[in-house]
Amino acid sequence: MPRIKKLFQLKYFSSLFEIIRKTSRKLPYLRLKFSQGIPASTQFKFLKNSSFTDEVSNQTLVFHLEGALLKAYSLFPYFMLVAFEAGGLFRALILLLLYPFVWLLGHELGLKVMVFVSFVGIKKEKFRAGTAILPKFFLEDVGVVGFDMVMKYKTKVAVTSMPRIMVECFLGDYLGIHVVIGKELKEFHGYFLGLMEENMDPATMCINNIGLGCFRNSRYQKIFSRCKEIYLVTEAEKKKWPVLPRKKSLKPLIFHDGRLAFRPTPLNTLSMFVWLPFGFLLHITRIMVFISLPFKVSGPLLAFSGMINTVSHSNVESSGEGKKRGMLYVCNHRTLLDPIYLTIVLMKSVSAVTYSVSRFSEVISPIKTVRLTRDRKTDEETMKKMLSKGDLVVCPEGTTCREPYLLRFSPLFAEITDDIVPVAIKLQVSLFYGSTASGQKCLDSAFHLTNPNPTCLIMILNKLPGWQTHNAGGKSKFEVANYVQRQIATALGFECTNLTRKDKYAILAGNDGIV
Repeated sequence: MPRIKKLFQLKYFSSLFEIIRKTSRKLPYLRLKFSQGIPASTQFKFLKNSSFTDEVSNQTLVFHLEGALLKAYSLFPYFMLVAFEAGGLFRALILLLLYPFVWLLGHELGLKVMVFVSFVGIKKEKFRAGTAILPKFFLEDVGVVGFDMVMKYKTKVAVTSMPRIMVECFLGDYLGIHVVIGKELKEFHGYFLGLMEENMDPATMCINNIGLGCFRNSRYQKIFSRCKEIYLVTEAEKKKWPVLPRKKSLKPLIFHDGRLAFRPTPLNTLSMFVWLPFGFLLHITRIMVFISLPFKVSGPLLAFSGMINTVSHSNVESSGEGKKRGMLYVCNHRTLLDPIYLTIVLMKSVSAVTYSVSRFSEVISPIKTVRLTRDRKTDEETMKKMLSKGDLVVCPEGTTCREPYLLRFSPLFAEITDDIVPVAIKLQVSLFYGSTASGQKCLDSAFHLTNPNPTCLIMILNKLPGWQTHNAGGKSKFEVANYVQRQIATALGFECTNLTRKDKYAILAGNDGIV
């Protein structure tokens, strides 16, 4: 009898609780019963990753996106992307200033505040962040362990705290998950009201599902109530997960839009707003240096301002001695300033032909630029005329690509001349992208030049041998274009694709890319 009384002393219960707490920290996943809404038949025990076997792969997995797949706990960066890219700088500043209140209000109320600030007044038909911007940042936050767990199941249902419009494209295109349970945004005459519907429809749920969520987040009891087993992962364990390698996603991320080149956490966003006044002055200074000073002087001054250029030269014969036509430099396209970077490297003035460039960019350009019409005969005559006057730069991709891929080269340049020099360009930025598919193109150069240290690597490759040209070598224009594409891709370590400008703009902007 004394032994029985001793067992019920508080210190023994405290010791037992401490043992369970320490054990749960060491185990990646915990099968646990929620306090309400879970059937009594649900089994409970500690499980490891190996417990997710192919034996249950034919069952339906219901997983919480933020808790089971994404490493980061805070949703602020995703709403900041929506606020900045879809709403503008002022809306992003408001969201940043409200962040302390969002943090103090807790998850539920804080989420409603972020949804309201980010979405209120946004036109639904013009909202492209969910398809063109957010997938890149979601992919960079997916934990490989959670991904492997989810992919073991044939049938998967994703549950999210965020509005469904933010995540459904990412889940469907890159993870192959087409059943998403999330709240819809209310709208009025095609504009978002910044409010979410209160209820989520669990109609797609079946009984005897397997649940996967976060130990810290147990709000979706109604969704998980039909699960016979529930696995929970701790935040501490998620932090140890490696990030999902790009090659493991079902679809490669080739195109993405938006201006922000960094993950906008509260601290990073605050740093951006502190930098903006200095960045604006730096942008004005760099433009003045571009326009007013000769290339031999502007190059060192721009390098002093933080624009880092790394150059790799090959032996390219000059086009100035006894030649009637100029040299054609064929580049991959990273930013609007590619021809200017090449001009500074060559230390001589060259002309450039461009697609879809704004009038403002043409006015402030320090080199001669001519807009192409996308009419083959007209553009061919224009390029021949410019080559007769000197060297010319052309970007046959027709548009920029940010990822390590090359789009299909237009073969028009191969018919015009045999004096072709491939140029490989690699660009790195820390704050802003200097290109856009759906934004204001007149601000492309401004955003690029606002970066503190934009780094550009330029590799001038060997001139095409005669046997690889169209006129002298008898190669078809497509063979020449593909050969130049492969040469540049090999130099950069990029991958060649058959995607075109139209493919990019159809995905990112929903148009044909003609400005």
